[in-house]
Amino acid sequence: MKNKFICSRSLSMIVLLLSLFGFKAQAQWDFKSNYFKIHVDNKGFITSMKNTTVTPNREFSPTDKPSPLMCLYDSSAKKYYEPQQAKFDNKTNTFTLNYSNGSVAKVVLSPKAKYLKLTLKSLSKRENIDDIQWGSYHTNITNLFGEVIGVARDTTKVVNYAIGAMALNDQTTGGISDTEGEAAPFQYIIHSPDKKQFPLPANLHEGQIFSIGGDGISDVAFYSHPEEYYRILYGNAALIDSKGQIYVTYHSKDRTKKRDILFSLIPMLQTNIPNHQEVMPVPGVDYIGSSIALWGSPDNTALKDVIQNIVQSEGLPYPKVNGKWIKDPARYIPDVTTDGNLFDSIVSYTKQLGFKAIHANELPYYKVNRGYKGFIDGKNFETKPFKFTSGNKSHKEFTDISNAQGVFMGRHTIATALAQGTKDASPIPSDSLCYQQKRILMNNLSATDTIIQVNDPKYLEEIASWEGHCKNLNMIKIGKELIHYLGVSKTAPYRLLNVKRGYWNTKATSHKVNDDIYKLQVTINYGYDGLIPNLDLQDAIADDYMDVAKINGIYFMDLDGQEFLFNTGQGYYGVKRFFKKMYDRAAYHKIDYIRITGATLSEGSWHYQSVWNVGGGKNMYDVEKRVWGSTTSEGKDIRDVAYSNYFPATFGGNFNINKNSKVEDYEHVQAMSVGAGATYMLGINQKSVESCPQKYQIFKAIRTWEDARAANAFPDDLKRKLANPKRSWTLEKGKDNNTWILYEKINGAKTNPTTLRRAEGY
Repeated sequence: MKNKFICSRSLSMIVLLLSLFGFKAQAQWDFKSNYFKIHVDNKGFITSMKNTTVTPNREFSPTDKPSPLMCLYDSSAKKYYEPQQAKFDNKTNTFTLNYSNGSVAKVVLSPKAKYLKLTLKSLSKRENIDDIQWGSYHTNITNLFGEVIGVARDTTKVVNYAIGAMALNDQTTGGISDTEGEAAPFQYIIHSPDKKQFPLPANLHEGQIFSIGGDGISDVAFYSHPEEYYRILYGNAALIDSKGQIYVTYHSKDRTKKRDILFSLIPMLQTNIPNHQEVMPVPGVDYIGSSIALWGSPDNTALKDVIQNIVQSEGLPYPKVNGKWIKDPARYIPDVTTDGNLFDSIVSYTKQLGFKAIHANELPYYKVNRGYKGFIDGKNFETKPFKFTSGNKSHKEFTDISNAQGVFMGRHTIATALAQGTKDASPIPSDSLCYQQKRILMNNLSATDTIIQVNDPKYLEEIASWEGHCKNLNMIKIGKELIHYLGVSKTAPYRLLNVKRGYWNTKATSHKVNDDIYKLQVTINYGYDGLIPNLDLQDAIADDYMDVAKINGIYFMDLDGQEFLFNTGQGYYGVKRFFKKMYDRAAYHKIDYIRITGATLSEGSWHYQSVWNVGGGKNMYDVEKRVWGSTTSEGKDIRDVAYSNYFPATFGGNFNINKNSKVEDYEHVQAMSVGAGATYMLGINQKSVESCPQKYQIFKAIRTWEDARAANAFPDDLKRKLANPKRSWTLEKGKDNNTWILYEKINGAKTNPTTLRRAEGY
């Protein structure tokens, strides 16, 4: 009896002390935003996620899959640690999470109006923990998953709800902790967004993985499955389990440590088998301070109500065009892409169409060269690549005309590839190049010696770069000399084989024993040939792009080869870092807006990238057959990724105006563009346009649609009808600049007139 009394008094004292120090006595806690409520248990798991906008609240947390607030990851042991115990300090909004390895994490959970903010403040006993993972946050949603930004979406009218997460700083990136190279594999996953409409065949199951198509080099051939349940992947911030249920994950890595990876973005294809790579430390970039927003919202308002609020409230990148966020569907503006190298009327055409940017596609790839110091046409703009009947013009002369009329001009670049003959590549290569392996020279070399002995042959037989493994790009750097080689001897003393000295017009010189040897990270052939910069040089290249923009008036960049940003081994962090440096430099130059398109889309580029106008022609959208890709599945695949991630889809470079072009085709293109939320690059060749009898009617029709789009005049229910390729429409201007009349065309006749009005604030 005495012992029982003492225990009771001790327990009461503990409860009192806990309450005095701010710890809630209950073992479970609720947190909510305007539309979302979660329940956290005493182990640190979310056991309930509810939509609070409906009565009764709808539950989205699977009963058999609670979600850890935060996990720890030990990459050397390839082991995750989930929280075992949780306590919450109400005064500081801080969870104390205990793990089985003895680590203790302090995580602040701060409820905001439209999201819950989670931040890692500290982690003890962290010696073997090189990554922390937010989640995975499991849902019972089985409709659409946004793998780029991390969102589970149920777009049905019955449910209409989304649950997602968003990184609140650059050290936090989308995806799971054990992603090799921190860029998710580019492949297909089996998932039916609607099991009734798209039932899976008996030989397929949810979550099954397949390779992309083709040889791994031709990007057109990648897209090889028109079936709706073949879903191509551009990330892993959201994925599906074996039941098709969607889960969301973010993570953050300790980048202060050197690490080794075995990486390929397309690891299932022989032409892109993974390479071993040493990844250099990034001083000061750690997982302490990693932060995410966890949110839930009605899906049809999530983008502009919740995600936009997160972006603005947390100071994330917020590019605007014509006064609105680039993610606003009212700013999904198509562009012009040119060929024929005659530019007399191109700016005029673009203005008449209501478009805002010209992609000068007939010019050769722009290859970044810091040696120009921004003056890509010479110090006096003496090079004049743009052909005009009245006399050719430099970039600056062209943009002086176009920018004054609100039309940007852009170039097709090869991103950060450092081509032969450019400042940082050759004839004097930079000491800030990215490398895959570092070795030691074991013998003295004269300028003509081809016997190069190395201390360790490991991985040197690999052909450089995961992409294509192009033999002519397999090179090392010793001092200021580039040396080509193929293979390494099997026995000691280990030497490189098939050596070519003074490669890429570098100077063959003598080298001493114990000099460093760097096996360089490179790109691919087909005009993209180049070396990869390390992060510091990548920063300088981002600055250089914006110096070029300022000096030459070029405010539109097509970053082809955008996947080269993954080649440093820093994954989406490396992408974010590049774009942040670019935008910071743009702000320094007082450039209000840089329009970015590129070869890919990732969690690293989502905030910065305006559009994703890849591919083209019938691979993307066939206006005659009215299908998303009639020759490959590229159009369907890109559409599904973009739409699921609240990003504009694309028809690519397409629909060239020529002598046979008809107004009704462009009415259809514009209806689909507005309805499906897609942009495109309209093919313009001045001579072909002038041969078109209906050119002005086409310009007027497109402009009418663009004016109404910019006014946000199309309600969501109507967009769903417009996105049906079997239907036909025509749009006319109304009585003033704030109204339009939409007709559905049935058997060529205008029917069912609907008046559209400019939305408030537009």
